[in-house]
Amino acid sequence: MHDVVAFISGGGSGIGEAAASVMAERGAKVALAGRTPDELEQVAERIGRAGGTAITVTCDVSDEDSVREAIATTVETFGRLDVVVANAGVNGTWAGIDDLTVEDFRSTLDINLVGTFTTIKHAVPHLRRRGGSVIITSSVNGTRIFSNSGASAYSSSKAGQVALAKMLAVELGPDKIRVNVICPGAITTEISDNTDAANDDVKIPVEFPEGQIPLTGGEPGSAEQVGQLIAFLASDQSSHVSGTEIWIDGAQSLLQG
Repeated sequence: MHDVVAFISGGGSGIGEAAASVMAERGAKVALAGRTPDELEQVAERIGRAGGTAITVTCDVSDEDSVREAIATTVETFGRLDVVVANAGVNGTWAGIDDLTVEDFRSTLDINLVGTFTTIKHAVPHLRRRGGSVIITSSVNGTRIFSNSGASAYSSSKAGQVALAKMLAVELGPDKIRVNVICPGAITTEISDNTDAANDDVKIPVEFPEGQIPLTGGEPGSAEQVGQLIAFLASDQSSHVSGTEIWIDGAQSLLQG
């Protein structure tokens, strides 16, 4: 992945951090985007100590100007953009429809779905120069699993990401831009820590689906495993893969649909 430049939202922890580390190890230059500068700097320092190249750009994906500026800074620094990992997201409020407010619902979609759209929108003019790869982090919720009562806002945002990816895969294909979606199941991350403080009183546990995972006997996957999948989709090894969702859950969602 030498000479590849990747922009990774939610790059300060979890899946974003893992993807950045794997790609940097393979030679990519990475821009770590997120709302917490201290976290981003720690990840960038670890990548630097390992011999990789990383910059940090403060970015709130629910703020279009913030996204535009972060991507512009990435291109100004590295001179190009080849890969976009639209990974930033929150669990939001999990509650039944009687208790889920319109504001709760809208907030989750603004970050998870509109934020994904905004990230891709402002990256596309740069990706068109040489073609490239977009990877969206969705979930098993809203794509294969619909049994987690109260996850209406979260699942709607994740289902919307898949539809967006498929539409854009067709639209951007002639520009040699590939768009794919990953759908993690139970993965050890810090997504709960990154959830808005206004959601502290959720009535349903904010956890990825519990239950058996056939491949591992119940053990969750790791962020590094997801990072490796993202790196594959960012690389030329997946050059004919576009408009596809890939579940990375050890077959968990096949039992819990």
